[in-house]
Amino acid sequence: MPYDKNNIFAKILRGEIPCKKIFENDHVLSFHDINPQKKIHALVIPKGEYIDLDDFNKKASDKEIAEFHKAVSLVSGLLGASDKGYRVLSNIGSDGGQEVPHLHFHIFAGEKIGKMVI
Repeated sequence: MPYDKNNIFAKILRGEIPCKKIFENDHVLSFHDINPQKKIHALVIPKGEYIDLDDFNKKASDKEIAEFHKAVSLVSGLLGASDKGYRVLSNIGSDGGQEVPHLHFHIFAGEKIGKMVI
């Protein structure tokens, strides 16, 4: 499947749709989810055109991969989630529940999450 340049995250990255930004650098953007599922619900996305984690790991540079993973920890710290814990989730493909075809990690925190996020 080719990358869809009109997905919502691509539009956010181009500045066509606003977001409540948490963190940004040359490789990553993080922002609050517009439909939070927990008290804290943030998204971390790479700025490159990657459909999912498999695509990212195959095509991204080592620098992009490192910056993306560092950003997840940095954002959780900025949100105060590191103290009590948090969950990181990425849905991959239709069977995995992926709704937006741009790699993104959800960070859930701020309350007891339980065994599974549905």
